[in-house]
Amino acid sequence: MSESQIIERSAAATTIRTAGNGQPLSIPTLIPILPIRNIVVYPGTVMPLNVGRQKSKNLLDEVMPADKLIGVVTQRNAEVEDPSFTDLYTVGSACMILKLFKLPDGNQSIIVHALVRFRLLGLEQTDPFAMGRIEVLEDVVTPGPEMDALIASVRQQANRVIELSPNTPDEAAQVLASITSPSSLADFLAANLPTEKGDITEKQQLLEETNVEKRLRIIATRLATQLDVLELQSKIQSQVKENIDKSQRRYYLQEQLKAIRKELGDQESGAGGSEIDTLRTRLVAAKLPEMVMKEAERELSRLETIPSASPEYGVIRTYLQILSELPWAVDTTDKINLTEARQILDRDHHDLDKVKRRIIEYLAVRKLKPDGGGAILCFVGPPGVGKTSLGKSIAEAMGRKFIRVSLGGVRDEADIRGHRRTYIGSMPGRIIAELRKAGTRNPVMMLDEIDKVGADFRGDPAAALLEVLDPAQNSTFTDHYLDVPFDLSRVLFIATANTMDTVPGPLRDRMEVIEIPGYTQSDKLDIARRYLVPRQLEANGVLPKQAKFSDAALNWIIEGYTREAGVRNLERQIGSIARSIAADIVDGKTERAVVDRQRVSAVLGPRKFDPELASRTSVPGVATGMAYTPVGGEILFIEASRMPGKGMIILTGQIGDVMKESATAAYSLIRSRAPALGIDPKLLANSDIHIHVPAGAVPKDGPSAGVAMFTALASLMLNRPVRHDVAMTGEITLRGLVLPIGGLKEKTLAAKRAGIRQVIVPRRNEKDMPEIPKEVRDTLQFHFVDNIDEVLKAALGPVARPRKTGKSKPRAA
Repeated sequence: MSESQIIERSAAATTIRTAGNGQPLSIPTLIPILPIRNIVVYPGTVMPLNVGRQKSKNLLDEVMPADKLIGVVTQRNAEVEDPSFTDLYTVGSACMILKLFKLPDGNQSIIVHALVRFRLLGLEQTDPFAMGRIEVLEDVVTPGPEMDALIASVRQQANRVIELSPNTPDEAAQVLASITSPSSLADFLAANLPTEKGDITEKQQLLEETNVEKRLRIIATRLATQLDVLELQSKIQSQVKENIDKSQRRYYLQEQLKAIRKELGDQESGAGGSEIDTLRTRLVAAKLPEMVMKEAERELSRLETIPSASPEYGVIRTYLQILSELPWAVDTTDKINLTEARQILDRDHHDLDKVKRRIIEYLAVRKLKPDGGGAILCFVGPPGVGKTSLGKSIAEAMGRKFIRVSLGGVRDEADIRGHRRTYIGSMPGRIIAELRKAGTRNPVMMLDEIDKVGADFRGDPAAALLEVLDPAQNSTFTDHYLDVPFDLSRVLFIATANTMDTVPGPLRDRMEVIEIPGYTQSDKLDIARRYLVPRQLEANGVLPKQAKFSDAALNWIIEGYTREAGVRNLERQIGSIARSIAADIVDGKTERAVVDRQRVSAVLGPRKFDPELASRTSVPGVATGMAYTPVGGEILFIEASRMPGKGMIILTGQIGDVMKESATAAYSLIRSRAPALGIDPKLLANSDIHIHVPAGAVPKDGPSAGVAMFTALASLMLNRPVRHDVAMTGEITLRGLVLPIGGLKEKTLAAKRAGIRQVIVPRRNEKDMPEIPKEVRDTLQFHFVDNIDEVLKAALGPVARPRKTGKSKPRAA
């Protein structure tokens, strides 16, 4: 209880003496109850209350002429119009009505002075107004050093809140200082504290708490929270005021500078000043980072002192224009919908299930963690398999802009990092220039043909790409022209390459390589039917109803006129036929063309590719190998020939050093194992061996032709031809072991295209079988080998019969 109040408890009523006049006031156990909404009245406070309900007006009519004592209780639900006992909180405040006002709208307003807490035991009547039985509650106060420290802390916090609150009257601090009772202090602060949840539940809990120490601790916690918010607001306001002061000072100085120039009659500088103001406005609108803005201000200051006719004036002006046009704070909002992304990928690309799944996973990670760096994808595969179009599909699925940067033939590091401004005609590098065109700092940027980047005396562009493609560094990428860092971490980089052999190791380590294999014949047929034919008909102005391509015609084009891993040349041939149809329609020769094999041959001419396996491998000494090139898999023929000599070996066919070493190893293995293979060592000693790889104009290299070279030599020396439907790959050792190779998927696809029915593969490559398309696995017979004995068993046919030169005699019937 307050020191200004003394409570005397009796069975019938509670008597208190107020500090105002010291007159005793008896609070009966049965008093009128006034329900109120959305407000809690604390003892010791004076508050206005609006009265609008009829029962409340009846209550005022009853008590105003009498003792003016009422019990004020808050409703649990403010929407209840006629509350019962269960609709009211059980703890309220006994109040003395100080004044009554009648409003013009018929409602009434009263000012009450809360005296003491009570507990509502029940309602004795509800009409014409509520009468309730109450029990006055005493406050529990435990004096001591801990209570004194708590009161001092709360008082200090409250004074700080009053100091930081702009709308608090000055008298609040004086009222706070005049309160000496712990209970009165707690009730005063509880009445003036805002609630965290915006409702009255917290305030009602403070009213119901009779332990003063607990009540003060709750208030101390809420004061600390409010104090943190107010101090943060004060800090922000001071920062804003400081920035405004700086802007005003700058404005005043600029106006004075204009006036000085005008008085001096410096019209040229005045015109320059107008341009400088425009540049400054554009730089501010671009929201440059603080460090970049400092550099821009420094250049603006230099520009103000340089005559506009000076060459350096144009250099600085161009630099500032580029700074203002870069998207320092412009983002494209990501709209990642995995279902829609799958539909876009399926719409634009056939098959490639593994690649699509990895892209969907990548987009899912981007959706869960938009600010994450993430992996940098690199699509590796032959030309024409859809690497660039995959990047476009990813950009469409994310709702971002798409930028393609072709790196083929780039040999100057300045193409990536830009030229320094000390050079005449210097400009930013390709990365910054493309971002400037895109107008956003988070596009999808495809670095096309990253394996074609070269290096010369002007630097190594691949080394410059290390910073661009490193998520840990590209947030501070510095272009030589800008000479200030630009954040590239929001850019989604996707690289493409035909092969990773020419990509430097550190650059390859920064990317996640996703291999895109070549297509099978059935894949090409589906792609031609679904994508290529409609696209070429539309490109050449032919309606779908005016032309029909049969599957036989498409297969004829695939088999006889194209030999590629992708479909680019296939689309080119289909375009040739579409143009011929367009010419016939314009000439009036036809209204609807049906493309069959005859039409294909008439337009494209004779077949360009014919199967030649049987003729090329029908003699001993010829083996069919499988190779992997940047444009996909191929088959190659290894030819060996023997002539009298001294045991020398001749290699031709423009083969590289690694393939030469494989040929030498194969020859040494033949000589070392001649007795075991049934070869006469003297025959080897007295013979020169010539190994030739046809298509001599095409460079060839790699260790995977070792098995084919050994098989060609063994076939030659044993006079046993290699089976014409068998192709092989693998690296050999001098011990006769067969080592694994890479690119098995592309090699087997090439073998199937060439009509091969059996392939010999190192056994350690058996783990790569799941990556090979099912169509290829079902068509080809795989022989997995560990050593050269197993190779010869699977590859060699019976001993070749000698050719007859004379006429054969007729056989008897």
